Amino acid sequence: MHHPKRCPSLHTRSATVRAMNAEGRVRPAGGPLLWAGGAGPLPWLGALVVLYLTVPVIAFAVRLVGSPRRGFSTPGLWGALWVSCLSATISLALVTAFGVPLAYVLARSRSRWAHAVGAAVQLPLAIPPVMSGILLIYLVGPYTTLGRLSGRRLTESVAGVVLAQTFVAAPFLVVAARTAFAARDPGLDEVAAALGHRPLARFLRVGLPLAAGGIRAGMVLAWLRAFGEYGATVLLAYHPESLPVYTYIQFSGSGLATTEAPTALALAVAAVAVTLGWVRWPRRRAGRALPAPAVPRARPPAVVRFDLDVRAGTFRVQARHQAASP
Repeated sequence: MHHPKRCPSLHTRSATVRAMNAEGRVRPAGGPLLWAGGAGPLPWLGALVVLYLTVPVIAFAVRLVGSPRRGFSTPGLWGALWVSCLSATISLALVTAFGVPLAYVLARSRSRWAHAVGAAVQLPLAIPPVMSGILLIYLVGPYTTLGRLSGRRLTESVAGVVLAQTFVAAPFLVVAARTAFAARDPGLDEVAAALGHRPLARFLRVGLPLAAGGIRAGMVLAWLRAFGEYGATVLLAYHPESLPVYTYIQFSGSGLATTEAPTALALAVAAVAVTLGWVRWPRRRAGRALPAPAVPRARPPAVVRFDLDVRAGTFRVQARHQAASP
């Protein structure tokens, strides 16, 4: 009788894997030894991006520590920081109030106009910021209809800074929120509708809680983009100076010596904003006391009765019944 020959290589590989597991050199995918070759060259390619993004920051920090003249006492620095923080916060509030509902509508719609609106919302991402400022001048410039009606207050003011920042930052929140709304289960809306919830209630009680993570990420991106906006702001509202405009003025007049302070402040503010975006605030749920069990009351037996007399052409149905429940 012929017996199949066992494959020794299979046992050898199994023994090797068991030995490596015993020594702790093999881990599941995503474990601590992923960088040791578990995912091939992918982690190392990602490391190049991380180095490219962090090495300039480290080099700047080294220069800042060893520099005797950083520029923190230069006039106008703290005012420019306040203008950037205030205008970016106002811009974020406007984008959130109008952009999140728009993202919800776009995520639920599959019509052609929804695709057209979605493409239009993303246009500022492809337009250079300086060109965005030129487009805004045609809308709210001092010689336009809106500019004259507002008394030319939409430029060279905090309002102008907010308008410029909102134009360039809105797509970041709308795109992120739309993706978050589209990723949720559409059946939940149907269940909420079957329970009698109106569209606004479904948006507030179902859509927003499920897409909160994506909306939060979009808000952080939008605020940071608004805080760092320069091109559209410098054309639409050169004054009051935001922090990027102030930094460019200092660089043009004094070189790198007085730009260390605004750069350090921008990095610190960005780090705080990113950290706040990572924080998961605990949700407090107010405890509700359960009502006391109600004592059932005795009721008289219900009487079930019907008397039918239906005629359809020459066909007639008569039925009568009367009975009491036990």
